[in-house]
Amino acid sequence: MYTLNCKGRLLVLEKPVVMGILNITPDSFYSGSRTETEEAILKKAEQMLSEGATILDIGGQSTRPGSTRISADEELQRVIPAIHRIKQQFPTCFISIDTYHSTVAKEAVAAGADMVNDISAGAMDEQMIATVAALKVPCIAMHMQGAPDTMQQNPSYKNVTLEVVDYFIKKTEQCKACGIKDIIIDPGFGFGKTISHNFQLLRELEVFQILNHPLMAGLSRKSTIYKTLGITAEEALNGTTVLNTIALQKGAAILRVHDVKEARQAIQLVQSVYAK
Repeated sequence: MYTLNCKGRLLVLEKPVVMGILNITPDSFYSGSRTETEEAILKKAEQMLSEGATILDIGGQSTRPGSTRISADEELQRVIPAIHRIKQQFPTCFISIDTYHSTVAKEAVAAGADMVNDISAGAMDEQMIATVAALKVPCIAMHMQGAPDTMQQNPSYKNVTLEVVDYFIKKTEQCKACGIKDIIIDPGFGFGKTISHNFQLLRELEVFQILNHPLMAGLSRKSTIYKTLGITAEEALNGTTVLNTIALQKGAAILRVHDVKEARQAIQLVQSVYAK
């Protein structure tokens, strides 16, 4: 069991929880996740929370392979009003800000976000780790080889699992040395990894438990699923549930998903199978 201190409120991970993806973007890879109007954002947030999401992950720019970066100012214009409104409407929900800009992280936490989810784990903004430490909120650190615009051009590893574990040994030590107390690790499925790399990581996911930090799995509707099955992201819900189930069996504490109800059901069934 893990406990995360979110600005004085404790998030206790006695069993796996669901993080719902709330993209305030026009270009996320899965069209069903895009929300841009205030009404659509609040409706999506309400749906995810009613279906059992514990955390809402709010992002203002797409980080899909080949995506175009936007400025921190533009990102702030997208996410800050949304965080204000969601927190006002649903004050007890936990909000994660999905950003690699330290300025966005700082403003988002001030607006009501409870944790920071950085796909680069501080690599894309040298101020990020110190900023999160000063904010005293949990940090979700993800592994990524390269950057979003180039990461899928030629990802290469000798042994992807060992290299990602080694990365997190060093990264968590760095975060702790800077004063971050609560760290969630995300192996970064699809971020600078081939389909084969992603399947190896999932097959060997239990290895990450040696790090003694909660593990997040972000597999939802990704190309590993739909390219393997020869379908589209819109058709990849069943495949997502299959891979989420494997991730849960191998120790995932958080499922980051587009489809909350199905992820909650997967958690409930896996928990029932292994109940003593």
